[in-house]
Amino acid sequence: MSEIPEVLFVCVHNAGRSQMAAALLDSRAQGKVHVRSAGSEPADRINPAVVEAMREIGLDLSKQFPKPLTNEFVREADVVVTMGCGDACPIYPGKRYLDWELPDPAGKSVEEVREIRDEIGRRVTVLLNEMSAVKSPD
Repeated sequence: MSEIPEVLFVCVHNAGRSQMAAALLDSRAQGKVHVRSAGSEPADRINPAVVEAMREIGLDLSKQFPKPLTNEFVREADVVVTMGCGDACPIYPGKRYLDWELPDPAGKSVEEVREIRDEIGRRVTVLLNEMSAVKSPD
C-alpha cells in the first residue's frame, strides 16, 4: 500500500458531485492524498453549473471530463465515497466505504449547486481531518 492514501469519489454521471468532491479534496490535501473520481454511467461532459460554482472558489473543472468507474480504481482506493451510485460500485474487503447522500446537481441553477458544493466542502474537510487523525506518526 502506498504511503499516500487514495480516495475515490463515485456518483452516477461523474459530472457533478464526485467531480466537486475530488477537486475540493485535492486542493485541501495539498498532495497528501491521491484523489480520483468516476461514474457508474459517465456523462458526456461536466455540468456547466458545477464548473461555474467551482470557478467561483478558484477551482477550474473546465478541462475535467467524466470517467468510467473501473474495478481497478476501487481496488487502488483506501476510501471509497459513493454519492448515489447505488449497487454499481463494487465492494472489496479492507476498504473504507462512505455513502454521502447529496442532491444531484443535474438541472439545478448555479445558486442551488453552490449549496451542494458547500455541503461537499464540509464533508471533505471532515474526511481529511479523519484521515490525518488516523495517519501513523513519522
